[in-house]
Amino acid sequence: MGYTASFALSLPEIILSFGAIALMLAAAWAGDKASKAISVIAVALLAGAAASLLGPSGSGGVGYDGLYVADGFSAFSKLLIYVSAAIAIIIAPGFFDREGEMRAEFPVLILLSAVGMGMMVSAIDLLSLYVGLELQSLAAYVLASFLRRDGRSAEAGLKYFVLGALASGILLYGISLLYGFSGGTSFHAVAVAMHAGVGTGLLFGLVFVLAGLAFKIAAVPFHMWTPDVYEGSPTPVTAFFASAPKVAAMGLLVRVAIEAMGPAGDEWRQIMIFCALASTILGAVAAIGQTNIKRLMAYSSINNVGFALFGLVPGTAYGASGVLTYMTVYIAMTLGSLLCILQMRDAEGNPVETIASLSGLSRTRPGLAAAFAVFMFSLAGIPPLFGFWPKFMVFDALVDVGMWPLAMIGIATSVIGAFYYLKIVKTIYFDEPSDVRFVPLRSTTEGVLILIAALFVSPLGYFTVPLLGKATLDAATALF
Repeated sequence: MGYTASFALSLPEIILSFGAIALMLAAAWAGDKASKAISVIAVALLAGAAASLLGPSGSGGVGYDGLYVADGFSAFSKLLIYVSAAIAIIIAPGFFDREGEMRAEFPVLILLSAVGMGMMVSAIDLLSLYVGLELQSLAAYVLASFLRRDGRSAEAGLKYFVLGALASGILLYGISLLYGFSGGTSFHAVAVAMHAGVGTGLLFGLVFVLAGLAFKIAAVPFHMWTPDVYEGSPTPVTAFFASAPKVAAMGLLVRVAIEAMGPAGDEWRQIMIFCALASTILGAVAAIGQTNIKRLMAYSSINNVGFALFGLVPGTAYGASGVLTYMTVYIAMTLGSLLCILQMRDAEGNPVETIASLSGLSRTRPGLAAAFAVFMFSLAGIPPLFGFWPKFMVFDALVDVGMWPLAMIGIATSVIGAFYYLKIVKTIYFDEPSDVRFVPLRSTTEGVLILIAALFVSPLGYFTVPLLGKATLDAATALF
């Protein structure tokens, strides 16, 4: 395949790359006063990149001499990434303007991160995998410390950078081992080598690569950065971290496990089972004692990543479809929750993040309280809310291959997680009102986004099951 055809396959990344460069020049020339216009153009670029997936970049095959693939799996993942990135850009001005910290570089960093995430889910070579992951990470480090005058934000960025560099080194060492013992960097070469037998060298390479990727999805025991970064980062950045990079890293992990390490299923499956169980248990237990709502959402993220990993364990198309379904619904639940957290501002407009401040919210802000309740019940996986469906899918995938004991343990851990979600609902509806009075909703856009997310995760979401099920299964089948 020639470069012209390869360019057509990577059209979304080309649109975002050239758009980000042009907007960077505009930001340098016009300054921060052009930040809103740049944000609008950035959202339009993400929409254009999503629309380009209808062409060869959605299912065109392999390009760049085996470094990049455009298939149904990458197209579905990119669509989720672009939607999440667009929402993060949309909600940013309302937050940063009140802080006096809105910068024209913010949407540019989101676009550059989206380019890296697109490369991650389309990578079929260890080199393109690493380049995409690092491009995403470099932008993320800056975003975490975007509030330059906030000590917590600076601390979050520093911790994310140091631990990210460590994870990057672990991943790179694993890549070097896989290359050394397989003789190639393509996923196909690694799969061929593992089909012939998983020796000690390949096994160590497998472990190190999976450890590096586990850091990106914040799976236990590589989760230590998540609570501090989620709490310290600006809330729009937390919303971004909790959605788009999670989809990209999970998509990359699924592709590596299935395409590169498929013949070593028995080896990587043990690692995934441990990470899934440890993440669901620790994420649930550690969240119980939290007093900061954003820190609680960090442990909620760890908990939900564990449930998504249950879908990967079977190594089947149905299980991978369950992972994609889980990430789709998870994005709606998490972004909706963080949009509600954005509304937690006192009379002076200062952000309030304590769970105690939600006491009696149902009597002062009934609409916001109802939205919080919908998202909390859905995150807990309580039927008939739509958050129950992806949990059912990943456990059904386990039962389908005879792993019903693991499914039963997973169901038991979900009961632990329900406790802290219900605790928030109890605080909102049954506790006496706190002294903090949240200001009324100022942004119609944020209100509309909350409503859309709440409707999707409500029982109405089940009407999307036929379409969503077919889309995710077609996307997952592309890996096999």
